[in-house]
Amino acid sequence: MDEFHHGSCLCGAIKYRLSTELKAVTHCHCSQCRKGHGAAFATYASAPASALTIITSGADSLQAYESSRGVTRQFCSRCGSSLFWTDSTGPFSEWVSIALGTLDTTLRVRKQKHVCVGSKADWYDINDPHPQTD
Repeated sequence: MDEFHHGSCLCGAIKYRLSTELKAVTHCHCSQCRKGHGAAFATYASAPASALTIITSGADSLQAYESSRGVTRQFCSRCGSSLFWTDSTGPFSEWVSIALGTLDTTLRVRKQKHVCVGSKADWYDINDPHPQTD
């Protein structure tokens, strides 16, 4: 299996690898992403779920939480790192979104976008040229 990227949670209990390039780099400003990451926004990119492999024995530390209908967020139960989310109801139900802050490899990004900017933190200003949508 070719490895394009690998990453881990803060404590290292969960390590993963991706066998494909990441797509759709997105900075999400919705309240769930802000609260889940404790930040102004969360940055994700997506890949087919079949390209993600958990490679450590700490996989039992990977916990899931259904944050809204069909949306499951996965995190490390030891350190709390947000790692992945999926949406089983949408057109990309076979894909997984990876929290880019968990990557341990370099990601060269050409295109980015901001989503859910209508609910962004009022104390944060978006000052980059990337496209924005509500």
